[in-house]
Amino acid sequence: MPRGKRRAVNTEISPDDDRHSSKRSRTAATTNNHPNARRYYNKSEESFSSKKCLTWFKVYTTTLEPDILGPEGMEKFCKDISVDPENVVMLVLAYKMGAKQMGYFSQYEWLKGLTELQCDTASKVQSKLDYLKQCLDDPNMYKSIYRYAYDFARDKDQRSMDTDTAKAMLQVLLGKQWAMYPEFEQFLNTSKYKVINKDQWCNILEFSRTINNDVSNYDIDGAWPVMLDEFVEWLRQKRSTR
Repeated sequence: MPRGKRRAVNTEISPDDDRHSSKRSRTAATTNNHPNARRYYNKSEESFSSKKCLTWFKVYTTTLEPDILGPEGMEKFCKDISVDPENVVMLVLAYKMGAKQMGYFSQYEWLKGLTELQCDTASKVQSKLDYLKQCLDDPNMYKSIYRYAYDFARDKDQRSMDTDTAKAMLQVLLGKQWAMYPEFEQFLNTSKYKVINKDQWCNILEFSRTINNDVSNYDIDGAWPVMLDEFVEWLRQKRSTR
């Protein structure tokens, strides 16, 4: 049976084909150059990745404790995000993670907090620093972070917080906004108190928010802890001798 003739391939482009090709080229160019399209692709490129976040976590851990970011890793992490370890923003970040112990992040805490913040790189955390600071502007959020700080910072073998740790945390939380804090710290340095319990801790915040700098509205018969009664008495005596 004889073979049929092969149909010649038309290598010429018809005017219609040319118009369609040009249209496709214009469409592609428009898509690539459109601002919304660029935003879409940038968003895709910057989307949060749990895997990337965990890989980043491992940069700060050791082979002996791969699931715990400890003090050395914390120092490196703070350096990478350009934040002093004693900056209050680190406390807010720990609060977001639900961290149980100062100086440590577990893998679970890291992923929990950074997933909420949608951060898987140091630069993304840096972009959230202003937001973390602004959390302290919300009175209710501030109160929650302040209360959280007590259990976060205290020695887990003790029910109360030692006064040295308390002074350091109070300096971070209240040092810049409570005018009486320097005098309160001085009172602690000269007092019999070696530890502060949680009730005292919570009332210090309430005292700083409600009591005038001249303590004229302090009710000695109110439901304040004895420690604050003693502070007011000490303060009045100190100021009367100036």
